[in-house]
Amino acid sequence: MPRFLFINPNTTQSMSDKVLVAARAAASSDVIIDAATSARGPASIQGPEDGEAALPGLLDALLAGIANGYDGFAIACFDDTGLNDCRALTDKPVVGIGQAAFHTAIMLYDNFSVVTTLAVSIPVIEENIERSGLMSNCRKVRASDVPVLALEQAGSEAEQQISDEIANAIQVDGCSSIVLGCAGMAPLAARLSVRHSIPVIDGVVAATGALTMLHAVNQSMK
Repeated sequence: MPRFLFINPNTTQSMSDKVLVAARAAASSDVIIDAATSARGPASIQGPEDGEAALPGLLDALLAGIANGYDGFAIACFDDTGLNDCRALTDKPVVGIGQAAFHTAIMLYDNFSVVTTLAVSIPVIEENIERSGLMSNCRKVRASDVPVLALEQAGSEAEQQISDEIANAIQVDGCSSIVLGCAGMAPLAARLSVRHSIPVIDGVVAATGALTMLHAVNQSMK
């Protein structure tokens, strides 16, 4: 029975809890999913400086997961923080929820627009899409002007702001799907998909599927 670890590279436990719920709901019954929260670093990752600050804690959590014998790892930050650094430390699959979401979108729906949190995250996300060779499939990366931690606050306007930006993307971009650009948005995907009658892809769910597939491929080659 494969065991996968989702690592939240920020220090906000409530976000890790959301990720764990979404990943376990998406996993098949023969897959074990756990989550870990970085013990040091920023409370949220908003832009490249936060990503750099999060790297030491992320690598600590990964090394602990490797020592505990997990079969694969997901970085639960849409910026795919430290993805290459993590892959250099293990021969087990390591996926970023951003990368998993982009590839899921193009395999199922051909193109996508991203709706993320703050504008400071846009250059990082665009660079990751470019590096993956998928920029021609991306209609636009949009900011909803929602701080990451607002997603953890009950009664905030975060969901409505994200919904409004999805409506803008549908009207202006001509996209066939929406990718949610933050792990903290995971609980919103199903509701927003129904509300806007468009596929809304959550990277946590996409990463769960990607890890399951990559583990199976690895096993078939042994």
